[in-house]
Amino acid sequence: MPLPSRSLTSVLLRREGELFLFDCGEGTQVSLRRLALRWKKISAIFVSHTHADHVTGIPGMLMLSSQVERDDPLYVIGPPRIKEYVQASRKILDMYINYEIVVKEVFGEETVFEGDGFKIRSYPLYHTKPCLAFCLEEDMRAGVFDPEAAGALGIPRGPLWSTLQAGTPVRLNSGAEVKPEQVMGPRRAGRKFSFITDTTWVPGAPEFIRDSDLLICEGMFGEELAEDAAEKKHLTAVQAAQIARQGRVGRLGLIHYSPRYTERDLRNLLNQAKKIFPRTFLTRDLQIIDLPYRE
Repeated sequence: MPLPSRSLTSVLLRREGELFLFDCGEGTQVSLRRLALRWKKISAIFVSHTHADHVTGIPGMLMLSSQVERDDPLYVIGPPRIKEYVQASRKILDMYINYEIVVKEVFGEETVFEGDGFKIRSYPLYHTKPCLAFCLEEDMRAGVFDPEAAGALGIPRGPLWSTLQAGTPVRLNSGAEVKPEQVMGPRRAGRKFSFITDTTWVPGAPEFIRDSDLLICEGMFGEELAEDAAEKKHLTAVQAAQIARQGRVGRLGLIHYSPRYTERDLRNLLNQAKKIFPRTFLTRDLQIIDLPYRE
């Protein structure tokens, strides 16, 4: 439930000016306004499952997007019945929509969205209704250009350097051909972001999120309520940390805490998780997290 000091679940990912929303709890658009973010740039909303606390902000977001000039479609991607929810909301609220809404229902592990240099994949979780994890993974990047190697090969500074950096061989005046791998270092990994919420332990989850720079994962209960977590099909903070450790992620941000927990209780959840995975932190409303490239 929303609290005066804690909003419902929603994570916004910004990549090179494009925005992606993961879950859209009640009041999400208020947070966007506080951050002065342009909802017009939201390309897609990814919904983990259709429980109310994860979808009740969607109708407002759909109507809000009609108040700006929008040429591109808005994608809503989630589990079965998300299409029914969107269609019913539009009909009952008699929404004025002046742009295309594309709703895609997902049933398991697949690539659900692709863009220039990245893809977003889904993975089935285990909750009281169909639920999905998501990850955004960038393509591999080119290696670092070596000017000394280029000079040793007699490649003059200028357009030929740019051509090689773009991955295309060049031919010198001497007739010799130089391939990019002769002047470029090893290819480097892009960034990876993963999002898991509302699930019990799923054996394949660590592999799905493997090598993420950042994993945002629910840590709804402390270990003292592990039985409640299993019964309600949620994760404890310790289980979230175990997923992060097994998946070799860079950082773990806990989210989706039980409303029973005070600030002091949340610090206890954090301490439990950090014993398993030290690079764990508590996510906060309006918190901004940078994801730099790994060199």
